[in-house]
Amino acid sequence: MRRNLSAAVLSGVLAVSALAGCGGGDGDSGTASGDDKITLGFSQVGAESGWRTANTKSIQESAAAAGIDLKFSDAQGKQENQISAIRGFITQGVDVIAFSPVVTSGWDAVLQEAKDADIPVILTDRAVDSQDTSLYKTFIGSDFVEEGKKAGDWLVKEYEGKSEPVNIVELQGTTGSAPANDRQKGFADAIAANTNFKIVKSQTGDFKRADGKTVMETFLQSTPDIDVLYAHNDDMGLGAIEAIEAAGKKPGTDIKIITVDAVKDGMTALADGKINYIVECSPLLGPQLMDLAKKVDAGEEIPNRVLTEETTFTQEQAKTELPNRKY
Repeated sequence: MRRNLSAAVLSGVLAVSALAGCGGGDGDSGTASGDDKITLGFSQVGAESGWRTANTKSIQESAAAAGIDLKFSDAQGKQENQISAIRGFITQGVDVIAFSPVVTSGWDAVLQEAKDADIPVILTDRAVDSQDTSLYKTFIGSDFVEEGKKAGDWLVKEYEGKSEPVNIVELQGTTGSAPANDRQKGFADAIAANTNFKIVKSQTGDFKRADGKTVMETFLQSTPDIDVLYAHNDDMGLGAIEAIEAAGKKPGTDIKIITVDAVKDGMTALADGKINYIVECSPLLGPQLMDLAKKVDAGEEIPNRVLTEETTFTQEQAKTELPNRKY
């Protein structure tokens, strides 16, 4: 609607210019072509992991393939940067705004500003906890609770019929983020009935490999008897593997490891037996996002929740899949 109005106003200006003796025929044709292109403002969380890098690449490549003008902003893991970027997109008058929220809360004010400006918003990868769902058109991404549940279900099956205590340490994602909250909940719910399972330590590694290593080092120092590591993403799990090996233990054997994502480095560790199980969380959201952006810009009705299709991997499955992995 905004582009059509802009085109109408501009056509009037060009007509007046022509009457004043200024040629506008060629410019008029070029303007129509430019006005037909959708402008998408996208604010990314950052580049904290291999998953996020693959997600960014998917969005950038898909925008180019779809003929969408992408205005990209990296929030560097800070909510204030994302809010500033979204306000910048509003000022620029983009057609659609999409972003992957750093944390779940604190978005109502800026989302209301986008709504007041008649700019539709799409949430990608991570949800927000706003009670007013009219502030955004849809959320595209994974079911993080289900991911945590899949991780817990595997662990329950792995220790089925055994009654000895199982000490678990957990590397959480960024504090307050949707995947950290939900992956923790799904896992805890799945193992709750097993009274011999105990989460002895749980701390954020901020989804980063270096932080995963550092936190795992402290876990090993304070709690030598660790049976299982549950990491909210591959990168933290890979960092933890370094700490486990440095402590003279064998990852995947002395300490069973479950992670989420299934990026290439994680799948390699799984194929090598250093990780025991991975729950997939696909970062390749770009094509679906561009399709949704075109539909909301055209005023079409879309689902308020779009799930990505994902699976899980054992060691043997990782060996088969790894040669085809794109990220």
